[in-house]
Amino acid sequence: MPGNTLSKGEVFVIDTDAASREQLSTALEQSAYDVICFADGASLLSEAKARMPACVLLEMPQDRSGLDVLRRLREENCMAPVLVTSANGSIAMAVDAIKSGAADFIEKPFRSHDIVGRIDAAIDESAQPASCRQRWLHGCEALTAREGDVLEHLAAGLTNKEIARRMHLSARTIEGYRAGILRKAGARNVTDLLRRIFGQGAPAQI
Repeated sequence: MPGNTLSKGEVFVIDTDAASREQLSTALEQSAYDVICFADGASLLSEAKARMPACVLLEMPQDRSGLDVLRRLREENCMAPVLVTSANGSIAMAVDAIKSGAADFIEKPFRSHDIVGRIDAAIDESAQPASCRQRWLHGCEALTAREGDVLEHLAAGLTNKEIARRMHLSARTIEGYRAGILRKAGARNVTDLLRRIFGQGAPAQI
């Protein structure tokens, strides 16, 4: 961003809609981010090899080709948080995006300032030490910090929408995290999951 020496970092954006790209670029630049837009995943992957963005905003087409871009970023050790956007969002797509390494899944249409807030939160979380980002359930694969937070809210009896509001994420994203928690815990559903947690003694072990 010309003239701004206090840039918060670069955000890579893929969005097929020119108006969306323009809105996002303006909102992000006003929030002190530098923005680089890409026409396709191959261009973004090539650039990501040369420079590490602070965050990636990745549109998911209906053919789900964005998942390949997301997986490639992770395979090539690009650890920047990736926020996936989609005009055709579904629970299954959100789950797949989260499983593939997305930090958030956002359905279109959205407000640009909401996206900026999501990006700020994702970058802040990614800056935490790895030791602070993982939690364990006894006998299960480690949970990420986000999964641990979702689990605590589930244990408190909150709905997906209530959790989404508290965590400043989309309900689809919460569904994706919940599916990941159930898979790691080997639980059939949330009731089964909570039975296992409370059976361990107390949710403080989360």
